[in-house]
Amino acid sequence: MFSLPMFSLLLLSVLSVSVSIPAAFALETKGFSPDKQPVYKTVGDTELKLHVFEPADHKATDSRAVAVFFFGGGWVGGSPSQFYPHCEYLASRGIVAIAAEYRIKSKHNTTPKECVKDGKSAIRWVRQHASELGIDPNKVIAGGGSAGGHVAAATATTDAFNENGEDTSVSCVPNALVLFNPVFDNGPVGGWSHSKVKDYWQDISPAHNISGTTPPTIVFLGTKDNLIPVATAERFKKNMEANGRRCELHLYEDQGHGFFNFGKSEYYQATVKAMDQFLASLGYLQGEPTLK
Repeated sequence: MFSLPMFSLLLLSVLSVSVSIPAAFALETKGFSPDKQPVYKTVGDTELKLHVFEPADHKATDSRAVAVFFFGGGWVGGSPSQFYPHCEYLASRGIVAIAAEYRIKSKHNTTPKECVKDGKSAIRWVRQHASELGIDPNKVIAGGGSAGGHVAAATATTDAFNENGEDTSVSCVPNALVLFNPVFDNGPVGGWSHSKVKDYWQDISPAHNISGTTPPTIVFLGTKDNLIPVATAERFKKNMEANGRRCELHLYEDQGHGFFNFGKSEYYQATVKAMDQFLASLGYLQGEPTLK
């Protein structure tokens, strides 16, 4: 893992360059390296790994918060490396941070149902291996961008799509959600990619499964996102609050889909700062912010 000074230098080098990133797909980020990559699930010949970033001097006997991020890419493509910068940052704040692999159509010929199954499996695996990871199973954060935001939100809201044979007595519901332009409405009116999930949309759409147990949530969205309307996010927030749940919505003027990625320097910093404040309010962070 990078030391903080090295991380700061890398960040500064990227901030000086304008990087063009395909909005709907994962950002490949050079220079970040996870500390370990355990396999959390095997399906046939497919092994799915967790890319784990640990705080400095981390020990298995620690009891830290943990964040699990799911990459974007329309349930079709993408890479865990999209959230490597977020993981590196949160590790500097005392969190065990993980970028998760999950099955996608381009590699595994799967549907959104398998994406959600894998998301739930990842959260359960982390809880089941808390003593090995040095984490507190009651401080689990799920996060993600775009379709990965859908996967994260679905782990917290939907009852269906559990992997056959999995121990469902272990909860897949995280304790907090961090969602970047998330696909959390799959309904027939204004929902994203409804046609892909029309046979089971009511079971897989997070916006239609909010309850009194949905965890506290922060949402980041650009006002010119061509996939997720502001009205959709505002409706999600309203329904969360109607159920007595906390939901922060941060809107960024004139920004499109994928505006929060690491190469989008100004908005990467702004969203990470807001994420930091949200997680600090939950008591999940240690020390002082390292991104000013």
